[in-house]
Amino acid sequence: MICIREANKGDVETLCGVLCASIRELCTADHKDDPETIARWTANKTPEHVAGWIADPRRTLFLAAREDQPAGVGCISDGGEVLLNYVAPAHRFCGVSRALLAHIEAVLVENGVTTARLTSTETAHRFYREAGWADVGEPEILFGLRGYPMEKDLRVRPGSDGR
Repeated sequence: MICIREANKGDVETLCGVLCASIRELCTADHKDDPETIARWTANKTPEHVAGWIADPRRTLFLAAREDQPAGVGCISDGGEVLLNYVAPAHRFCGVSRALLAHIEAVLVENGVTTARLTSTETAHRFYREAGWADVGEPEILFGLRGYPMEKDLRVRPGSDGR
């Protein structure tokens, strides 16, 4: 069973661990095992930065657990942007990312967001497209990595024909 809750300051070390492990171990299509690229990508995944994100009222961080183990990290902005959606390597392909994304989308809808945005990595691009997200422009280079700007109309719910 996957449980998702809002993260708190006591989760900082756990959040950092999931984020950095996910980047290092699962995002090789993006960083190609280049130590400098990994260092740039993980530079802000420190306890100080993550604590600041939790304290920022414009962001909401989530911690997903599977079998009582930390399994994923998500973050949204109050402007309707998905800022983070990472899964712990031990929980990849177990439904954590899908559950976390569904939870994030539901929270965005509750917050009145009708069109959500994100920038996908190469690693997650297909995952988001399969989840109903659409590319909205050419890929961008961010921190030396290719990012795919994407949007999703949250008014169209699964099983709905959009009318």
